[in-house]
Amino acid sequence: MFGYCRVSTEEQAASGNGLEAQRAAIDAEAARRGWEVGHHSDDGVTGKMIGPSLREVLQLLASGQGDGLVVAKMDRLARSIINAVNIIEAAQAQGWSLVVLDLGVDLTTPAGEAMAHLMATFAQFGRRLISQRTKVALSAKRARGERIGRPRQAPPGVVRRIVMDRHTGLSFAKIATTLAAEGILSPAGLPTWQTSTVRRIYASATAATEMDAS
Repeated sequence: MFGYCRVSTEEQAASGNGLEAQRAAIDAEAARRGWEVGHHSDDGVTGKMIGPSLREVLQLLASGQGDGLVVAKMDRLARSIINAVNIIEAAQAQGWSLVVLDLGVDLTTPAGEAMAHLMATFAQFGRRLISQRTKVALSAKRARGERIGRPRQAPPGVVRRIVMDRHTGLSFAKIATTLAAEGILSPAGLPTWQTSTVRRIYASATAATEMDAS
């Protein structure tokens, strides 16, 4: 079995998440169950990402060079539920054991496997809720006539034209009318121009110029 421990730069040994405390918990379980454990650790790595030592362990397990992975606490394995579930699913698909001592996730036992399935189910439920909320929000934007996605940029020549016309005293409405009359398409590819679009382009261009000057 591979034992894995992790601490981030902000965490101290006194918090109960120190490397030595984690190793002690893993070694105690290994002694109880007769495992031979090789320890790996990531020091100063956030739980939101897969650290280099954990990535190495996962690659070894995927290639059949170990029986499983044991960690003292789930947040030592991953603080992202998506990363945690991906590791659980990899263990099930590749046929190696995963044991998380604090949550009772243990793919070597029926009860522990059921806990793993429960976590995966809630993670999938969360992903579907996020997807559903995103679709509802996009539908609402479409209903209001709002454009979806990042705003298109006007060509540099058109931007300069808007700035120059504004500096000569033309109103945003007049600039919009003139651009449309000359057949210049808007950033959305439309033959008509909105006054708000001209105002936004002017404001963005002049703000950028002021930043460059400073």
